[in-house]
Amino acid sequence: MSEKKPVYSVPDQAPEIIEHKIIPFGHQLMGLDPDNLDDTTVTKVKLLAAEMAEILKTDYENERGPLKSLLFDHALGEILNASMSVVKVLTLKNK
Repeated sequence: MSEKKPVYSVPDQAPEIIEHKIIPFGHQLMGLDPDNLDDTTVTKVKLLAAEMAEILKTDYENERGPLKSLLFDHALGEILNASMSVVKVLTLKNK
């Protein structure tokens, strides 16, 4: 006769719980870490751009359509371009 095996095995200890913080869309887009924000002008510019992206995303989620989708993508690109240009001007060193 074959040996009986348990139907399930009970682990010796509870599984490890790994917590992940959900980073807001605008912060992700602008490369901001919510736990590591300083008070520099560059961070302020990025936070403003992140807020615009959040407003845009909220509006887009409420009402979607083919044209709005195209404009949403374009507007996000323009927000990124504008923020990068502003940061470049702010950090430019005159020689």
